[in-house]
Amino acid sequence: MVRPTIILSAAAMASCAYAFAPQQVVVNRNNNLVSSTTAMQASRRDFFIRAGSTALVTLTTATINSSPAVAATTPPTAEEIERIKVGYKNIQYLLDNWEQETTVCRENGGECKRDADAARRAMGLRSTTDPLFQIEKVFNKVKYMEDIDLDKLEQFFEATEDWNTAMNMSNSMAFISQFAEYNPGGGKDEVLKYLNEAEIQVKLAEKALSVILDCVTSSPQ
Repeated sequence: MVRPTIILSAAAMASCAYAFAPQQVVVNRNNNLVSSTTAMQASRRDFFIRAGSTALVTLTTATINSSPAVAATTPPTAEEIERIKVGYKNIQYLLDNWEQETTVCRENGGECKRDADAARRAMGLRSTTDPLFQIEKVFNKVKYMEDIDLDKLEQFFEATEDWNTAMNMSNSMAFISQFAEYNPGGGKDEVLKYLNEAEIQVKLAEKALSVILDCVTSSPQ
């Protein structure tokens, strides 16, 4: 597949290279010395026309033949919106039952330990079957929804940025907590420390997702 940006960049680079070529002195029919700038104007104009036409034709062809480009301009499906709803409910449940969900006990009354894996799972970071797995791709489609409230778009974009930040931070804190007990100077206190940090980030993610969900499910008045 030919990338449109590559085509346009190539045309622009070629144009610049031609425009900034070293000047030469030429002689006209009356044996007068003239600048190469004047002599090259006509040919340069022809070059721009040819280069622009070629880029436009190639860009149009590449766009038509590029299914990802077409898919990128489609709104989210009902199933994708449902993924956001289910993911939001999962995060709410996790926060309401944080200690229970982040505690794993061995069978038959064995030792219990804190485990942040539930946090990563709720955020869509553990499996491709998680509702929020790569949910950012769905967020990117929201701007193409015909019935979206345009007054809420700014809030939506800010919320997606907040979501991305919280998701990355919660993933880091949860991951660190899983190994904090075994690191030099670590222990159960270190596990709890990073687990608490992960909880804070999940709360921020829940808040951002609430705004996102409001934007994609409410119609303009």
